[in-house]
Amino acid sequence: MMKYSKGLLVGLIVALCGLTSSLEAQGNTSYWQQHVDYTMDVSMDVKNYQFTGTQKLVYTNNSPDELRRVYYHLYFNAFQPGSEMDVRLQSIPDPDRRMMHEGKSRIATLSQDEIGYLRVSQLSQDGQAVNYKEEGTILVVDLNEPIPAGGKATFDMTFTGQVPLQIRRSGRNSSEGVALSMSQWYPKMAEYDFEGWHATPYIGREFHGVWGDYDVKITIDKKYTVGGTGYLQNAQEVGHGYETPGSKVKRVKGKTLTWHFVAPKVHDFMWAADPEYIHDIVEMENGPTLHFLYKDNKEIKENWKNLQPKTVDAMEFFNNNLGEYPYDQYSVIQGGDGGMEYAMGTLITGERSFGSLVGVMVHELAHSWFQHVLATNETKHEWMDEGFTSFISSLCMNLIMDQKKENPFEGSYNSYYRLIDAGKELPQTTHADRYDLNFSYSVAAYSKGAIFLSQLGYIIGQDKLMETLRKYYEDFKFTHPTPNDFIRTAEKVSNMQLNWYLTDWTQTTNTIDYGITEVVAVGDKTKISLERIGSMPMPIDLFVIYNDGTQETLYAPLRMMYGEKENPYPSLKRTVLPNWPWAYPNYSFELNKPLDSIKAIVIDPSQLMADINFENNFWQATQEAE
Repeated sequence: MMKYSKGLLVGLIVALCGLTSSLEAQGNTSYWQQHVDYTMDVSMDVKNYQFTGTQKLVYTNNSPDELRRVYYHLYFNAFQPGSEMDVRLQSIPDPDRRMMHEGKSRIATLSQDEIGYLRVSQLSQDGQAVNYKEEGTILVVDLNEPIPAGGKATFDMTFTGQVPLQIRRSGRNSSEGVALSMSQWYPKMAEYDFEGWHATPYIGREFHGVWGDYDVKITIDKKYTVGGTGYLQNAQEVGHGYETPGSKVKRVKGKTLTWHFVAPKVHDFMWAADPEYIHDIVEMENGPTLHFLYKDNKEIKENWKNLQPKTVDAMEFFNNNLGEYPYDQYSVIQGGDGGMEYAMGTLITGERSFGSLVGVMVHELAHSWFQHVLATNETKHEWMDEGFTSFISSLCMNLIMDQKKENPFEGSYNSYYRLIDAGKELPQTTHADRYDLNFSYSVAAYSKGAIFLSQLGYIIGQDKLMETLRKYYEDFKFTHPTPNDFIRTAEKVSNMQLNWYLTDWTQTTNTIDYGITEVVAVGDKTKISLERIGSMPMPIDLFVIYNDGTQETLYAPLRMMYGEKENPYPSLKRTVLPNWPWAYPNYSFELNKPLDSIKAIVIDPSQLMADINFENNFWQATQEAE
């Protein structure tokens, strides 16, 4: 097992303050993305958890292709015995424990009044009925008339649904008593992009959605407080804490209320509802309005009150280090089965220790940048979503919780090393649903994805890394960026060639292993020999400690980078050595110091390079004496 030696860490240099630069969006005229305008009106029966709805969807085909068929996601159909999600849960060796009970799939035991479903009863295209077929969690629609490139079509739909018992992300009656966690709840148009349709069956992993504008009306028992995506349009009629402070609410007769939300420029819409929600509002001085909805449970109230200033701190951190949050509202809502990000809000379980509650909030809030503004296809590039989020949330937690960790990413590295030791790694290009183990998926997406950034900071410098993140956000917000978009941004910022890094780290299971093979006297000088053992190339930082207490660093750039980073340890002298071509497994140089003056030599004192065998990264004079 590879472990960290904290005593030898020189220190992690991370740019935690905002970076300013002149940023311009790329003029890539070949890029296009589809657009959807949803208008939905749904009524929820809180007694049987069934709902009816109408949906008008105006679909704009910005692609260069004529479309003869469209696809909708029917996510709730996954929560039925015999579904693909159920079968996968029963066949994977390490199933998600949240979805199991006494060793059995919880989906497999659902009764008819506990299952989830979405059923389309009527669908028309521009006023003409169309043929459609339900295929598990996908609705296949054959169009009467093709949608031409640059054209539009209006789809009118009537649908019914039943909210499943809470099992995964969405559902009713969670273990913490939340009545309704409504995510992936409506028939949702699948994404069509430069790779074609992404009509991915819902097996429990990730999502990819079309950018659009939502206008949603939800009619529900008036005792229920509702929160989620979108700006409430009728606060003075609804009340429940949304009304202007000190004003009177216009009481509506009857047993139900209709909540009207509008959400511009999002690719998903979530809502939650419960009759016992406490609703707190925090107005940030230089930021969005924060909403907190949580159960009226005396055991969690203190934590949820204390969570609120930490959410302000986290929002300010991400604004400074990534870019301004683009919406006027964000909601932290108790619900779901753990923590899951959505447009303008999150569902998180609330019965946690305070540290855990802050941690899940920070992680899901960070997703507002990495996934809900930078909308990567997380079914194919889940590491860009989960990994980038894990990286920036680790930095945020280290600051706002005063953790004082020398390496905030140590947990990510150790998880990656455990995966390597287990011999279960698959390339990060593996589709999210195709991993043989949940363990392999989790490490690849979260841990190795976070290391992609922390290690990139080792390669190009921490200041350039943070500048890259800000430029990436500025250039690609409200689009669907790809891995190549990110690495090209890093190349522009760093003035280095970096495609080799993207290739080896994400498309292969090549590992990094460098070692010090020999330290010998050559007259009054010292010859140091290094070896590349693993297949993946890297530049090398060497840290030299002398017997008189002085220190210096040496830097061997990787030739295929065609550039070099600035000295990461400006207080120490640095010598830039000749670059190291990858094809040469061995590399030697002479140090203008006698051998008996050297106490120790270390490869990568920051330990941000994910070297799988740290033991051969050290040389100590005592070792030679023995």
